[in-house]
Amino acid sequence: MILSTLRMTIPPKKRDEVLKILTTTAQCCKMRGGCLSCHIYEDAQEDDVLMVEETWRSEEDLERHLGSGEYRNVLMVMEMALKHPEVRFYTVSTSTGIETIEKARSST
Repeated sequence: MILSTLRMTIPPKKRDEVLKILTTTAQCCKMRGGCLSCHIYEDAQEDDVLMVEETWRSEEDLERHLGSGEYRNVLMVMEMALKHPEVRFYTVSTSTGIETIEKARSST
């Protein structure tokens, strides 16, 4: 599983345009084979900061997405950012849920 994150500071005057582009891209992304999830978040602590988080089944699925026409729109949005966008790709081999908290809490 691959987790992709994009964090960027957007000019306030471009916010609506950027959200429209990212929302459309997220909808396409969710329909693409191999996309497990795609979400857009606003930072509650920093004004004008948006984050896109995508989860992909495999590296091949992610690469197909990165080469797509929809992703070209994401690149265009990145060029609008006030600061250099933060882009990260994480390879996830395992994940757990609430059971990790329960285990930690029961051992104290």
